[in-house]
Amino acid sequence: IGKIADDAEMPGVTSLSVETASKDIVLANLARALIPALEKPDEANALFVEQMTTAIGTYLVQRYGGRPTVASDRSGSLSRTHEDLAKSLLLENLDGNVSISEVAQMCNLSRGYFIRAFRETTGMTPYQWVLRERIDRARDLLRTSKTPLAEVAIACGFADQSHFTRVFAGIVGTTPGNWRRNT
Repeated sequence: IGKIADDAEMPGVTSLSVETASKDIVLANLARALIPALEKPDEANALFVEQMTTAIGTYLVQRYGGRPTVASDRSGSLSRTHEDLAKSLLLENLDGNVSISEVAQMCNLSRGYFIRAFRETTGMTPYQWVLRERIDRARDLLRTSKTPLAEVAIACGFADQSHFTRVFAGIVGTTPGNWRRNT
C-alpha cells in the first residue's frame, strides 16, 4: 500500500478502510475495463494492464485511505524534455516491452504522476499513445509494401492478425485490408 500511496501522492497511507455491503461503481468499472486483458492475456498489452492496475490502486488509496486528496503543487504536464524522453522510450518499445514504471523512473517521476502528466500533455494515456503509434506504423507498412497482414501485425507489436484487425478497425474505422485497398 505504501508504494501505491506514494504514486498517488498520498504518502503516509498505510491501510485502507473497510466498507461492507456498499457498491463501489468506480471500482467496478475499473475492474470491468481490465476483464478483456485477463480473458486474453496473450493479447493484453503490458502498458494497458499496468495503467489499469495503477488506476485501481490509486483509486483505492484515494477512496479508502482515510485522507482527502491533496492537490499537487507541480505542473500537471510533462516538461518538453520528459515528454521527448518518454515518447522516445515508448517508440523504441512499441511491442510493449517497457513498463510505465520504467519510463516514469527514467523521467524521475512516480508512475501515477507520470501517467496523469502524460495524459495532460498529449491528450491520451501512454497506452493510447502507443496504440496510435502502432497503427501509424501499420498504415506506413500497408501503404508502402505488399507485406501480408499477419506480418504487419507482428511487426507493429500485435499478438496476431485478428488482434491487429480489431484494434485497427476500432481506431481507423475500417479493417486493414479495406484500408490498404482504398489508399
